[in-house]
Amino acid sequence: MEKLFSKQDLVASVAETADLSKVKASEAVGAVLSAIESALHKKQEVRLVGFGSFIITERKATKGRNPRTKEEIDIPASTSVRFKPGKALKDALNPKHENAHREKVKAPVAGAARSKSKKA
Repeated sequence: MEKLFSKQDLVASVAETADLSKVKASEAVGAVLSAIESALHKKQEVRLVGFGSFIITERKATKGRNPRTKEEIDIPASTSVRFKPGKALKDALNPKHENAHREKVKAPVAGAARSKSKKA
């Protein structure tokens, strides 16, 4: 697996791509992350077309068991975030995936031509 891509790496990439100073790029990245966090805090879905969506999920309170003591414990309800990648992101990560699917769809079904000719 490759090296972790950290927030600092993201800032450096934005600075280079947008021809900004690292300070300005850091402010921009921070503003985007803050806006996403704020929207999620308000229980809003954040949809970035072509990239993906951040969705709030609610987990119900449940009963669990401490593996060490076998004692039953209460696990409180919680709120979590789920990321669902968009089609463009999936296609960018799996360039052969789209073509392979098309080839399978276009492939003729074996024996289909024979059955039609017998009926005619």
